[in-house]
Amino acid sequence: METHVRQLLGLVTRLKRGKRLLGIDFGEKRIGLALSDVSLTIASPLETLKRGRFHDDALRFSAIVGRHDIGALVIGLPLHMGGDAGARAQATRSFAHRLGASLQLPFFLWDERLSTRAVEHVLREMGGAAKRREALTDRLAATHILQGALDCARNVRSAQGRGRRGICTFRQPGV
Repeated sequence: METHVRQLLGLVTRLKRGKRLLGIDFGEKRIGLALSDVSLTIASPLETLKRGRFHDDALRFSAIVGRHDIGALVIGLPLHMGGDAGARAQATRSFAHRLGASLQLPFFLWDERLSTRAVEHVLREMGGAAKRREALTDRLAATHILQGALDCARNVRSAQGRGRRGICTFRQPGV
């Protein structure tokens, strides 16, 4: 089953009523998670997982999907500033395809350029201990990714409802 959805609005419109989206910031050591509300309006930080073997990670994701009624995934794709995909983007794509197939859930790759840096900047401005900031960064980056996707989908739906063509401010990366 092909689980990669290439249009965000397609992912959102296929979602069954009452299901949520899970936002994912896939990192080398940790995976940040965020959860949408059932109205697909607001993203909230959920948790940060320490990465392990894929099989173990997939089992933890399966439990999270069941516990929170997840219907689809929005996974941040770390592209270079010029838009090309490096090694991290390739690893993220591979993870996304494996996870989507394992969970049998559709997923969308969201261009997440600078999401972690934006979150780190805000946390530094707020102050506090470096350890505390580090613990929050990944789940807040996932929240940033998911909220961007939710806002984009809402804007496109709103524009289409007014007979206009809705456009997001990102370029959907290729597969």
